[in-house]
Amino acid sequence: MEFGTPQFWFAALQIVLINILLSGDNAVVIGLACRNLSPQQRKHGIFWGILVAIVLRIVLTFFAVSLLSNPYLKLAGGALLLGIGVKLVAERGGERNVKASDRLLAAIWTIIVADLVMSIDNVMGVAAAAKGYIPLIVFGLAVSIPIVVLGSQMVMGLIARFPVLVLAGGGLLGYIAGEMAIEDPAIAPWIAANAAKSSQWAPALGFALVVAVGLGLSRLRKAHKAR
Repeated sequence: MEFGTPQFWFAALQIVLINILLSGDNAVVIGLACRNLSPQQRKHGIFWGILVAIVLRIVLTFFAVSLLSNPYLKLAGGALLLGIGVKLVAERGGERNVKASDRLLAAIWTIIVADLVMSIDNVMGVAAAAKGYIPLIVFGLAVSIPIVVLGSQMVMGLIARFPVLVLAGGGLLGYIAGEMAIEDPAIAPWIAANAAKSSQWAPALGFALVVAVGLGLSRLRKAHKAR
């Protein structure tokens, strides 16, 4: 993959969408965790929360890239992305329960724990979309950091107004999971020799699987709550 090629820009677009849909919650968590702090402490909490978010994103992204070069890990990563995509679709419109604290250190710790968990889906998606290409990794980080720093209330508002964006985001993770799975070093040679056309239908199958399963789970939850 070279800079400026259609493949580069397609992967870059994937990374932008992943960051918009998945980085936004990080900024919201920072705000929620710091909401009970005094005005002065709130500034410190937000500053350190942002710093933690950036450091975690950098470390986790490059760690994910190094792992994805090993056999079977792309298969595992693809399965993880499918699960994340299904959860994103099934729980669309839900709110995260983040403990608000009136102590600065406790608020920062809340941010660290929540951001660590929430960053895994982001970095896995970015690492998979970038296919190990370092300029794209840097691009993904450059896109995600301003989203975390500036906040994403507007983005979350758009998602609330247009739920189809959540379906698109979950489906995108499924699409990337399909690409990722068939590129695993453990099975790629066999696929190239026996099922070359799978590169065309596997991503679409991943997209459809995430949307269908996610919507099914969402309807089951609504039906259960209605009882």
